[in-house]
Amino acid sequence: MTNASLPLDAWSNFYVIVGSAAGGLTGLTFVVIALVAEAHVRLSGLRAFVSPTVVHFCSVLGIAALLNVPGQTPASMGLCLGASGLLGVLYSVGTTVQMLRTGPSYKPVAEDWIWNAILPTLSYLILLIAGTVAPRHVPGALYATAAVSLLLLLIGIHNAWDIAVWFTAESPTAKARAEKPPAPTQPPAP
Repeated sequence: MTNASLPLDAWSNFYVIVGSAAGGLTGLTFVVIALVAEAHVRLSGLRAFVSPTVVHFCSVLGIAALLNVPGQTPASMGLCLGASGLLGVLYSVGTTVQMLRTGPSYKPVAEDWIWNAILPTLSYLILLIAGTVAPRHVPGALYATAAVSLLLLLIGIHNAWDIAVWFTAESPTAKARAEKPPAPTQPPAP
């Protein structure tokens, strides 16, 4: 297959949009972390949740950049996607191990396992498979990669929102409000 027949040009707008979204969301995640750090919220165990969210956004950005490199061949595209998928699988396994070690301060619930361990690992496995298939079936690999990009973007958005909500609930102000006894009610005037 020659470079001219590689259908990457048809995907360029898709990856510009998805990559831009991932880049913007990565920046917003850093802003949320900075604001939370100023609020003196307890940050124990968060590495298992914050870092993977940034990694998923950066993976989408990286995939978008790789697929916009001029002169890609099916073999080079397969190598890039396969390597990205393999690194992602290894990272997701590491994240799963780290979730197991979060300690007594937070015990992950089913939703945490689905969104932080299962779905990312599945996404990166599909990317690894797309990389191995790319030299023989470029269109299928491109559709699988697009699906993975969108899924990783969705995972990152969900997890960033989940982290922001958790931070809000764990802030000293929120805890003080939750621990404050309710104000006594006045009986209605006769």
